[in-house]
Amino acid sequence: MNKSKKIWIAVTVALIVVTNIGTYFLGPIISENLPFGNVIIDRNLYNEVAQFQKLFLVKSELEAYYSGKINENNLVTDAIKGMTNSLNDPYTVFMDQSETKAFNSEIQGQQYVGIGAQVSTKGNNIIIVAPFDGSPAQKAGIMPYDVLLKIDGTAVTAKDLDKAVAMMKGKAGTKVTLTIERQGKGTINVDVTRENVVYNTVSGNMVNNNIGYIHMSMFDENTGANFDKKLEELKKQGAKGLIIDLRDNGGGLLTDCIDVASNFVDKNKTLVYTVDKNNYKDVSYSSGGDSIGMPLVLLVNGNTASASEIFTGVVKDYKLGTIVGEKTFGKGIVQNTFDTGDNTLLKVTIAKWYTPLGENINHTGFKPDVEVDFPQYETELQNNTYSINTDQQYNKALEILKAKVK
Repeated sequence: MNKSKKIWIAVTVALIVVTNIGTYFLGPIISENLPFGNVIIDRNLYNEVAQFQKLFLVKSELEAYYSGKINENNLVTDAIKGMTNSLNDPYTVFMDQSETKAFNSEIQGQQYVGIGAQVSTKGNNIIIVAPFDGSPAQKAGIMPYDVLLKIDGTAVTAKDLDKAVAMMKGKAGTKVTLTIERQGKGTINVDVTRENVVYNTVSGNMVNNNIGYIHMSMFDENTGANFDKKLEELKKQGAKGLIIDLRDNGGGLLTDCIDVASNFVDKNKTLVYTVDKNNYKDVSYSSGGDSIGMPLVLLVNGNTASASEIFTGVVKDYKLGTIVGEKTFGKGIVQNTFDTGDNTLLKVTIAKWYTPLGENINHTGFKPDVEVDFPQYETELQNNTYSINTDQQYNKALEILKAKVK
């Protein structure tokens, strides 16, 4: 049975590379076979079916005695969600049709209809990382680090991240009510009118005549190309050194992370490798770039996660620059997405990832080279008083880079 495979390395909200993973093998072939109806199957499969027969028993009893209406699609979907939820892994989830559509539109960087906000998880909560500039969320007053409690009255937690993203999308002109908890304000309801949203994950500018600044909010399918375009633009304007801001970047597509990192690493050098449950090692190599040796300073914080941490590991292991800020999130695992038919997806944790020098930072994160606490960062973002000019982490990065670039 062939399935499409998609590599997803993020705590939030991606990849869309399709490959063939071959035949799904149910277990070792043994000589002893058992009858199952009119079909002969091996003992392993027979035992597996027997274990799950209770599902069919319950379904049969419901159909025989339940007095209300039964939606078989909902029965199947919720049964599968129950299996993934039982693993207590927030990154292994089954996505129904609406959740799959929302997931793909975000990761592919496509235009979609929604509220226009990047979300992530923090502990057991879903938080607003940032509303997009000019988005419905921003117009309605949604602020960074708002904790999302309910959507149209339905409670959501970290395990419901993909579901929450899908629920916030819908038809243009329709309203969605978000129940949020805001520091110092308590619990409030905010009505947001959905609109068409187009989001660019890469932005940047010249800081002075020889230093550039690039911010990446996540790694979607366009991030690699947009980063290359912005980097070339800044170099033409005279950039000799670069501040790369990965704060609050929850990760995304491995492929685009590799594209970005390749700008600064010699061709064919290891950027990251993964090891699965069978100890199979898969290595991702640099494709090479024309910015090798360019002085870098990397800004990170506690929400810098997954694919962003892969990039951080490349900078750290190859001593490409200085890492400034706070300890990163610590997500050293990767997911694949599998097409399960009818426009649904299964996202599964399948491996750990390691830096070029073999470090895995799951649950530990990276400590910055220069630690700079910025406790008022969240408060300033929430109160809309943030200014990069008074950003202590940014100013330290600029100070370090000025000493490197003359």
